[in-house]
Amino acid sequence: MTSDNKQQIGIVTAISFIVANMVGTGVFTSLGFQLSGGVVDIAAIMILWLIGGIIAFCGAQAYGELGSAMPRSGGEYHFLSQIYHPAVGFSAGFFSMFAGFAAPVALAAMALGKYCTVVWPALNPVIPAASVIVLVTIIHCLSVKTGGAFQNVFTILKLLLIVAFIVAGFLAPEPQNISVIPTTATWKQITTPGFAVCLIYVFYSFSGWNASAYFVSEMKRPEKNLPLSLLVGTVIVTVLYLLLNFVFLRVSSVDSLSGQLEIGAIAATSIFGPRGGQVMAVVIGLLLISSISSMVFAGPRVIQVIGEDYPALGFMSRRRSNGVPMVAILVQSGISLVLLFTSTFEALISYLGFMMNVYCFLCVLGVFVHRRRFPNAERKFKVWGYPVTPILFLLFFLWNFFYMFTEKTQETLIGLATLLLAGLVYALVRKKRK
Repeated sequence: MTSDNKQQIGIVTAISFIVANMVGTGVFTSLGFQLSGGVVDIAAIMILWLIGGIIAFCGAQAYGELGSAMPRSGGEYHFLSQIYHPAVGFSAGFFSMFAGFAAPVALAAMALGKYCTVVWPALNPVIPAASVIVLVTIIHCLSVKTGGAFQNVFTILKLLLIVAFIVAGFLAPEPQNISVIPTTATWKQITTPGFAVCLIYVFYSFSGWNASAYFVSEMKRPEKNLPLSLLVGTVIVTVLYLLLNFVFLRVSSVDSLSGQLEIGAIAATSIFGPRGGQVMAVVIGLLLISSISSMVFAGPRVIQVIGEDYPALGFMSRRRSNGVPMVAILVQSGISLVLLFTSTFEALISYLGFMMNVYCFLCVLGVFVHRRRFPNAERKFKVWGYPVTPILFLLFFLWNFFYMFTEKTQETLIGLATLLLAGLVYALVRKKRK
């Protein structure tokens, strides 16, 4: 395969994948869980989302430095294998294979199905959810260029509709009486365990800021475009998230949103009325297609790299003549369909939030380790504000881990069990590692 065939992804498409990966299930569903979790002060909620953006930006810088120094597809799998030990990287890859991308695909599909039932209450939400997973899988099995074009179109459409939704929300004739100015109640809520647990939902909503690290090998000028795509994509999404959540709270009451999954549909009904709300529910559901598409593209690149490194799993590295890792795509989509039919939304998102944070924490910590172990490595991008920005990221995650373990103990223990299972699988395949 020629270099030209491999490196087909430009900066616009890379940013498109990041934005699509980030703007998906979380922002249209998690506000209800935050409100029901005890964070009801409007300013506290906005601070919650602002913190998520700041931490994601700090993490994006760390991944940009690591990716510029180690430009190979695989994300955490590749970084952690090089920085610490192949067993650590394999654990991250194992998680990505069975949950890291497959589960978010299932979650986005669940949300899409739920939004469809707003218009067609008798429809089984699993039917549109499964149909979209299958359709997107077929498209990404065709070619990298076809998948990239599909991604760009749906991401641009998503951004245009979200901006239109935000503008309509600001023009709504009868808004709620809300204020984003912090009060004494705001600071009290920020220091509660509920606020820390809600950060899990927010961090999940921001997950995807590292998306372009998973397909570095297929990116044009990765040493420049990887960090640029990470930073630009994260800033765009942070602004959108703050505006979207403000609009949700501006047009709908806290009571109507608390504990609800279809936040976007509720807010759309408040803006456009019952019929307009139904139309927007379908539109929001369709917007999730770009999120599903981005993860169906990125995740298999991790699976493929694992197959290249471990002959026992070599079948997963097989590509079509045009470079598409079709076996890896089919494996991930198959797991997504299983999760779609067997899991609940809230339990899955709590488990995912914890596990994703573990590997992100290790990667950002890896900036310090990599600089110490490989002081002469070429780094065409370096973290701004080092060492303050990565330390800020690590401190927030440590704080979050503590509250996650105390408030969501079962999901945390399941996550730790995943680590043990990954260790057992590594012990079986490591002897023939390339």
